[in-house]
Amino acid sequence: MSDLKHRIYAMGKELQLMNVATVSPDNKPRVRYVAGKMDQELNLRFSTHLSSPKIGHLKANPVVSVTLGASHPGSPQWLQVEGRAEIMTSKEEREAFWFDALGAYFKGPDDPVYCIVLIRPTRIELGSIENPQPEVWQ
Repeated sequence: MSDLKHRIYAMGKELQLMNVATVSPDNKPRVRYVAGKMDQELNLRFSTHLSSPKIGHLKANPVVSVTLGASHPGSPQWLQVEGRAEIMTSKEEREAFWFDALGAYFKGPDDPVYCIVLIRPTRIELGSIENPQPEVWQ
């Protein structure tokens, strides 16, 4: 794993709030918070309801933008991710992502309305307060 990829993964591997931007069918941006995390291949995952408006957005246009890693205004580093989203409903994906707090929204990992959104990044910028030019992974 390259040094940059390792540092990106270190920032994204824990479950955290992420801002996910999609585009609505009437071509308007929509940003919302989701709880997600990154795997070692730098793919991002979060869960949602299959009937969620963001699922409709992603079916029409799977291109997304995600920000994560900054927990407060003084955070020294953050990530901006561009990628393509896929809607995953396999038992393996749903069980692998499940955590107890999701019980407030779903009956369990077998709930038929529970799905995972997998984002495969095409570009990741690691920004920092110390460097005005982000480091770029592609």
